[in-house]
Amino acid sequence: MAAHKAELAAALCLLVAVALPDLAAAGAECGCSDDAAGRDKARALRLKIVAIFCVLLGGAAGAAVPSLGRRFPALRPGTGLFLAVKAFAGGVILATALVHILPAAFDALGSPCLAGRGPWREFPFAGAVAMLAAIATLVVDTVATGYFRRTVARKAAAVVDEPPPEPGHHCDGDDLEAPDGHHGHAHGMSVLAPAPAGGGDDLVRHRVVSQVLELGVVVHSLIIGMSLGASDFPSTVRPLVPALTFHQLFEGIGLGGCIVQAKFRLKSVVAMALFFSLTTPVGVAVGIAISSVYEETSPTALVVQGLLEAAAAGILVYMALVDILAEDFMSARVQSRARLQLALNASLLLGAGMMSMLAIWA
Repeated sequence: MAAHKAELAAALCLLVAVALPDLAAAGAECGCSDDAAGRDKARALRLKIVAIFCVLLGGAAGAAVPSLGRRFPALRPGTGLFLAVKAFAGGVILATALVHILPAAFDALGSPCLAGRGPWREFPFAGAVAMLAAIATLVVDTVATGYFRRTVARKAAAVVDEPPPEPGHHCDGDDLEAPDGHHGHAHGMSVLAPAPAGGGDDLVRHRVVSQVLELGVVVHSLIIGMSLGASDFPSTVRPLVPALTFHQLFEGIGLGGCIVQAKFRLKSVVAMALFFSLTTPVGVAVGIAISSVYEETSPTALVVQGLLEAAAAGILVYMALVDILAEDFMSARVQSRARLQLALNASLLLGAGMMSMLAIWA
């Protein structure tokens, strides 16, 4: 699964690299340009450098919060507090998709700069792409989960068919970490056998969810980072620094919660958290590098940005509602406890409300 994630990340970076020359070259073709009043490249650059470190720290801190369950039992998966944090994160991701990303996609693909330049203003492509992205996420989610479940089942069956070890023979396999976090002495592929109560299925499900969610978050984070880095207006950059810092903090909490439930090994957890934390700062750095030639109102830039934003919105809407919120809200444990149900609903509304308020500045 890690190899597939690396391939997706490489493909995303390749898409951005291929599109950058076109985004810059198309800038002079559109008459919709920003007013030069208020432009101060030196001052904006200082703010953007501050933004790189602030956003990096915010994303890393958010992704690390759910991992504190290793030290604080109240934050471990399955506890009421963890479920409340997860509901808060689900509200954040849902608001990110519907309040931040999707309106930006509609604005980009409906820009006056695209008048007479194809069918972009004649059809609601942003909504259509978001819908297709949500359907594609459903397909990937179900196909990937089914594939890995079948793989685990085949390996478990192979273990059952193995002859028993000879009496007095001791295996010298490495200590492997079981899904519940305890260490056991295992040999061969027996460690991949699913847990008796369906824990193996849940583990596979959480691992697929965490990686698909990270893909959607990363696409959006890269775009907003490039937008901030390409701006030479201090009045635009200044309010974005705290707004994007909290934005990454909240998104990091949501992604971190899914990563914790997936129970990856420590090396994979650190890699996924770093990948998320670095995406927006890297996007800011790329935006700084192309700020002298990049024109955000060029037709090519608007189309590429609008399509990617719409796809990211569709992915995040599906992940928030289906994979993060529905699983917990529809569980028998939550529905049988009125206080827990109230706490989760309040956390959901709080997360969605706080992230929606950030749209005033970002």
